[in-house]
Amino acid sequence: MADLSDPKIDEAYQDVRSDKSETNWLLLDYESDRSDKLTVTQTGTGGLAELRDALGDSKASYAYVRVTFSNDKESQREKFILVVWIGPGCKVMRKAKISVHTADVKQVLRVYSIEVPAREKDDLKEDPIVVKLRKAGGASYDGV
Repeated sequence: MADLSDPKIDEAYQDVRSDKSETNWLLLDYESDRSDKLTVTQTGTGGLAELRDALGDSKASYAYVRVTFSNDKESQREKFILVVWIGPGCKVMRKAKISVHTADVKQVLRVYSIEVPAREKDDLKEDPIVVKLRKAGGASYDGV
C-alpha cells in the first residue's frame, strides 16, 4: 500500500479544487526510490504545460490537475484529471507497484473526470485531454 498520510496532500488537493485558489495542479512523488510514502513535491498555477516540465523521466508520480476549457462561446468549464505518470526511465520495481498504489491514490484524490496514464510528456498535451473531457462531460453541442 502507498502511504498517503501526509496532511499536506489533502491541503494541496483542496487548494486545487478551490474556486478561490489559482493553484491548478499538484504533484505527488515518492519520498525515495525505496519508499512507498508519497509527498507533495510541487504545486502550480501554469496548468498542464507547467506540470509537464515538473515531471521526472526516472520517476513514477501522480498529479491532480484542474483543466479549464471553453464549452462554447458563452461558457467555461472546469474539470479535474488524475495523471498517473511513469517516466521512460522509471525503475522496474516502482512500475510494478503503480497499479496497486494508484488504487490508494484514488482514495485520497477522489473527484476527477478522467484518468490520464502518461508515459511520455506528449501524453499530457492539453488539446487531446480537452477532447476526452468533453466526451466524458456528456452533452456536447459542437459535435465533438
